[in-house]
Amino acid sequence: MSKREKHRAIKKKTGKIRNKLLIFIMPTVFVLVAILVIITSTLSGRSLKKKSTEQLEASMSTQVDNISSWMNQCLKYFATVKKELEASRPSQAEMQTVLDSFYGFDKNAPEGLYVITAEGRLLKPSESALELSDPISSEAYKQGITRIDMDFGPAYKNAEGKYVITAAGILNDNTSDIKVLAGDVTLDNVTIIVNSGVKMEDASSFLVDKENGTILAHRDDNLVSTTLDTSNSDAMMAGIAKKIDNRDYATTTIAGKMVGVKEIEGTDWILVSYIDENVIFADVRSLVTLLVLIGVIALIIILMITTLVVNRVIAPLTPITGYIKDMASGDFTIDVKTTSNDEIGIMGGQVSEFVGSMRNMIQSIADESDRLKEESIRSDEVSRDMSEASTAQADAMRQLNETVDQLAVAVNDIAENATILANVVSDTKDNSEKAEQSMNETVRISRQGREDMEQLKKAMRDIYDSNEKLVQSIGKVGEASDQITNIVGLIGNISEETNLLSLNASIEAARAGEVGKGFAVVATEIGKLAQTSSESSQNIANLIEDVRNLIENVVEQSDVSAKNIERNTELIGAAVDTFDRIFQNIQLSSNMISDMIKGIEQVNDVATNVAAISEEQAASADEILSTSQNMVEQAESISRSSQEVADSSHELAETSDKLTSYVQQFKV
Repeated sequence: MSKREKHRAIKKKTGKIRNKLLIFIMPTVFVLVAILVIITSTLSGRSLKKKSTEQLEASMSTQVDNISSWMNQCLKYFATVKKELEASRPSQAEMQTVLDSFYGFDKNAPEGLYVITAEGRLLKPSESALELSDPISSEAYKQGITRIDMDFGPAYKNAEGKYVITAAGILNDNTSDIKVLAGDVTLDNVTIIVNSGVKMEDASSFLVDKENGTILAHRDDNLVSTTLDTSNSDAMMAGIAKKIDNRDYATTTIAGKMVGVKEIEGTDWILVSYIDENVIFADVRSLVTLLVLIGVIALIIILMITTLVVNRVIAPLTPITGYIKDMASGDFTIDVKTTSNDEIGIMGGQVSEFVGSMRNMIQSIADESDRLKEESIRSDEVSRDMSEASTAQADAMRQLNETVDQLAVAVNDIAENATILANVVSDTKDNSEKAEQSMNETVRISRQGREDMEQLKKAMRDIYDSNEKLVQSIGKVGEASDQITNIVGLIGNISEETNLLSLNASIEAARAGEVGKGFAVVATEIGKLAQTSSESSQNIANLIEDVRNLIENVVEQSDVSAKNIERNTELIGAAVDTFDRIFQNIQLSSNMISDMIKGIEQVNDVATNVAAISEEQAASADEILSTSQNMVEQAESISRSSQEVADSSHELAETSDKLTSYVQQFKV
């Protein structure tokens, strides 16, 4: 590579480092400047908004104070007139003179002061144009009758359609007549204070009656006497109406305007002042524009300074970059020189040490590569001999493995068959033992059944004897019922005879007349008793007849039961004989099963011994087979390892050649 090409490569590399540094530095500086501009504008906006709020509230306080001062001045004048009238106690004519004398003194009350009596009379200055169709129902009288001292009431429209406020109070002239002194004051002066009394530039104010929302004074005459409502199409006016409804008098922002609300003490009026926030923040926007301009200029200056500093800082890297390019091309004959004592100078010194280390290492690698090639040739020869020997050993072990495998299969078959036989004999033994237990249980149950049948036969004989006694008892009951029938018949005959005697006695008593009436009553009662006895005897006879029929049925059923009991007794006897034969056969079977279990136990012992021996032989065969397989695997592994060693030797030789060619590329 020529010096010109090296210079171009170094220059290109230097440019990239510079660009990276500028890419990292400049966005950071830009973000910091932007953050400073944002923080400055935000803090300035907050400070300006706070000062504007304080200025707006101060302006409102001044306006409220001016309105209150004006109202107090009017009240003071009215109170002076009231005191003079009360002190002089004038007559009606004198009162007229006083009212005329004070007419025109207060421009705020163009119609002067007037008096309304309880009879509805109106006393006013002679030059006044005031007209009240019904003085008693006027606002002046309604307000004044409730107050002793002069004070203003709510605003209202007079006969001319203008909003006025009335200062009224009871006039105490020590007469029995009730009088009210009043004076109507126009809101012209209030309007002047509201519209021109704003001390904050570009701010506006208007006056609202909070009870009914009526606008009393406004810069726009079209809005005067309109009602402030939350449904107003103007978002600011609707927001102000909502604040007043909620009695929220704090300064806030509504529809992009800063709005302040303040009550006027002693009235139902509320002064509202507002100013557009765009006006407030106009200075802030100008400040932000100036800050952005200053920031852009600062960025340009910082970019120039940073570029100059970066170029000076990275200048010592240019020769080091050339040294690194030479090392990358394999030239380690270079001599690295450093001219600075900073980090770049330290890096140049380390590069110089690295070049020296690489020279020694490359020379050592070249020497080791030659020795490695010789060793790989010898390893290749040894691995070939080892591979041939391991292959022959693997073939021999494979044949031995096949023989042992066949032997293991045969031994395993014998072991499996012996195990199956032992399991079958064991299962047969278990089943025989269960059969013996079942047979013993059957013998016990059959013996118990035979005893139960004997008891049943005896019970049937007892039932037969009891049935015979029952038949005899029933026969005696039949004989007794016959005797009762005869007695009942005799009672019936006696009842008939008694009835006839009663009838004859009644006839004889009737013949005897009054003397025989008592006897007739007795004869009648005897006749009734005889009739009752006859009916009872007949009922008894019927019952006895039913009993006799039932006894005959019972006798018949007893005969049938006796015959059935006799037949069952014979059957039970036959069953007892059958149980005897079954018991003898079961006893014989039980003895035979016991003998069979003893033979099965002997077979089980033999099968268990055979199975154990077969399992031991199978285990030994498996161990031999496993050992043989391990030997085969080891032989095959040795063969593979030998082949791998041979392959590795070839690869090692090739690697040595490559390593030699690589080392030859370096200049040391």
